[in-house]
Amino acid sequence: MTILPHEKPIFEMEQTLQKLREQNQNNPLWSRAELERMEQKLERMKKSHYSQLTALDRVAICRHPQRPHAMDCIQNICEEYVELFGDRCFQDDPAVICAMARIEGQKFLVIGQEKGKDTESRLRHNFGMMHPEGYRKAMRCMRLAAKFNIPILTLIDTPGAYPGLSAEERGQGWAIAKNLMEMARLPTPILVVIIGEGCSGGALGIGVGDVIGMLEHSYYSVISPEGCASILWKDAKKSGMAAEALKMQVESLLELGVVDRMIPEPLGGAHLNPKAMYQALKGFIKEQWELLKEIPSDLLLENRYQKFRKIGKYQYETTPASGAPQ
Repeated sequence: MTILPHEKPIFEMEQTLQKLREQNQNNPLWSRAELERMEQKLERMKKSHYSQLTALDRVAICRHPQRPHAMDCIQNICEEYVELFGDRCFQDDPAVICAMARIEGQKFLVIGQEKGKDTESRLRHNFGMMHPEGYRKAMRCMRLAAKFNIPILTLIDTPGAYPGLSAEERGQGWAIAKNLMEMARLPTPILVVIIGEGCSGGALGIGVGDVIGMLEHSYYSVISPEGCASILWKDAKKSGMAAEALKMQVESLLELGVVDRMIPEPLGGAHLNPKAMYQALKGFIKEQWELLKEIPSDLLLENRYQKFRKIGKYQYETTPASGAPQ
């Protein structure tokens, strides 16, 4: 198991406590009360430690190799699912998974960006970086869902859209822009959940919805902290400063109105207790679907439009510009 730098003190104490328990089975040197006090000390240490995480610590959590990815979520929150393939123009893009699924008895179209878990699968899924055919595939499936009035659930987890020459030749920017326009007017409920990295236009291409949820330690940003630091300070080592400045965590994004709900993760991150994360995700989906299913489609579209119009904070200038009529 991969141990993150900020997890080392906790992991070392857990190992020590485990050894003491094992030794105590054959040669009882520690009383039950003493072991319980050590366990309580460990719990206090966890709560204190995880309450002081930096923005970059949380980015590391959302990139953890054992963090649940889109396919893990689909397999664990859906009773059944059938994958759909291809964009009907060029080819299939394994960086995005599209599936007709059933969650708590309700039909959903689930679209998730998949990074892969080992070298082979990461290469096959292109590390979650979609090509134009991936965005076209997602939109083809979304139109199909809208035709049959099936709600849509998108799971965002990408370091960005694929920036290679082949993607540009096939219209990467156009494909993302087309999805933004089409998702804004699809007459069916759309739930968006950021489960890991939500970076740049690669995330936005499947990120327009009626409600946007965000796992506690995921991030949503125009650029990665390393990319930002390289541009602003010509030094990727200043990514910690960039992560703080970008306001990329859920607390800041809630305040700005970019996302609507925080989905809590187990203490320390979803990689430490995936089952608890799946339950929280499932609860969010069920709760929001109960609200959205009662809204007529014309009002749904108007609310979606107004939601994105209101994002961010701004103020009107009441003093006229120099030379302007009073």
